[in-house]
Amino acid sequence: MTTAFQGIGISTSRSLALGPAFVDGRGGRAASQSSIAVDEVAAEIERLDLAVTAARQALKAVRNQIPRHTPLNIAEFIDTHLLMLEDAALVEEVRRIVAEELCNAEWALQRQRDTLVGIFDEMDDPYLRTRRDDVEHVVQQIQTFLQGAVEQSEPSAQDLAGRVVVARDLTPADAILLHHRGAVAFVTEFGGPMSHTAILARSLGVPAVMGIHNITRYLRQGELILVDGETGTVLADADPLTLTFFRDRLRAAEARQLRLRGLVGRACVTRDRVAIDLLANLELPEDVELATANGAGGVGLYRTEFLYMNRRDLPDEEEHLANYAEIVAGLGGIPVTIRTLDLGVEKRIDTASEPAPGVSNPALGLRAIRLCLKEPDLFRPQLRAILRAGAIGPVRLMLPLVSSVHEVDTVLALIRQIKAQLDRDGLQYDPNLPIGAMIEVPAAALCARALARRLDFLSIGTNDLIQYTLAIDRLDDGVNYLFDPTHPAILRLVRMTIEAARDLKRPVSMCGEMAGDPRFTRLLLGIGLREFSMQPGAILDVKEVVLQADTRDLERRTAALFARLDDTDPGALIDELNAA
Repeated sequence: MTTAFQGIGISTSRSLALGPAFVDGRGGRAASQSSIAVDEVAAEIERLDLAVTAARQALKAVRNQIPRHTPLNIAEFIDTHLLMLEDAALVEEVRRIVAEELCNAEWALQRQRDTLVGIFDEMDDPYLRTRRDDVEHVVQQIQTFLQGAVEQSEPSAQDLAGRVVVARDLTPADAILLHHRGAVAFVTEFGGPMSHTAILARSLGVPAVMGIHNITRYLRQGELILVDGETGTVLADADPLTLTFFRDRLRAAEARQLRLRGLVGRACVTRDRVAIDLLANLELPEDVELATANGAGGVGLYRTEFLYMNRRDLPDEEEHLANYAEIVAGLGGIPVTIRTLDLGVEKRIDTASEPAPGVSNPALGLRAIRLCLKEPDLFRPQLRAILRAGAIGPVRLMLPLVSSVHEVDTVLALIRQIKAQLDRDGLQYDPNLPIGAMIEVPAAALCARALARRLDFLSIGTNDLIQYTLAIDRLDDGVNYLFDPTHPAILRLVRMTIEAARDLKRPVSMCGEMAGDPRFTRLLLGIGLREFSMQPGAILDVKEVVLQADTRDLERRTAALFARLDDTDPGALIDELNAA
């Protein structure tokens, strides 16, 4: 009898997979505490150091096995873990706990893991909070060598051609090797849409379903399973009729991918000849190649937080400029929108940081533009570098988490001062560099008209807008089911922002997950959105919908949708819009 499991789907360029299960039984072995004598401390610390060395060697071996054609941002995950193995916040502190508390290395490592994970869990920024994954994965690798040799059943050591890996969790190293050894999908007990395994799955084009608790207990080794990364469904022991239906879907999906590749060179215009800009969201300079390969017309969001991570000092103006110049050169003349720093003060940037006193709710605290205005010495080097990058190629500057016109006025005054300084310094910059703001809190959407009067463009960040409007943490398993892009309040705030920008003849884009979801493309076109920014892998899926759309018809039908918004399930209304 067919058994269905429901989790969190990670849809990629390929959303479907079928294959025998490889059930990875590793993980979940909790460290137990035992006492040691004073004269055993040196030997215990040596045992820890040997495990750290073995973990480092294993990671380097993975790094060396990554095929040359793999996107460079994937290798960054391994490099991050190698850096953490050198971090005093992890290894030195574990040594101290062993020596001072006379306990075994496994227990000391678990103790420090709990401390570091607690620090990351309190961070407000969802991307930074997922850095807890790095701590978990590095600790897991050290514990593996502390608790004995790597099990022979380790999946990365197997021939996994055509198999679906089922595991409690996967480290980046595992995920990379599993993919290159032929795994066609991942199913895990833990993880979510912003976890590192999810990010890697998208980058690698591997469908995945996450968050199915205890799935490793329910599935048998070699059992044929069906994975749907779009719906988050896993089917086991499927009947012949279901298997035939699923295989037909697989063939259709493969044919569709071939068809989508043919869209790369086509102009992105609707059936009624309205030009639509499809842009890419980028995390690192190495992502440029993926964006251009998918036909991105520019970069609608370039995140700069990575410049501040895994270090104790701050990047200076020249480091900023060198990074932005690399991006501009790689894009070959298409525009890039650089978002200024979006970090919070509740933690210092390095992993050894401690919570700032009095920070009870970091998500509502001193972060992003608020932090930058409070610490202008942090902000000025980045602003100077972005202005100077504008002299190299087409660049826009975007401010995160704006909530008032006062913040915008203060930034604009600061930029005027910096321009005068650059003139005195004899440095080239773009005096007309466009300046915009992200609309990601309800206050900004409600004040969108006033903000648009002061700025050159707006960009809707739906991930945070949904989170703040609905008062839910999208990384919290207890409430993330409430994360709903179709909530009437969200749709009205999006429409309000687009209408305000349009009335003042200001460009408006969307750079949240909604922009890259083809289910919402017709709706957004009907509201009036003409610039979408998304993960590079989603561009062709959205483009396919755009090429088939008629904006005049969609505007009429979307107006009718809003008239029914309070009386009918919004999701059903959107399905109607897509079906017609």
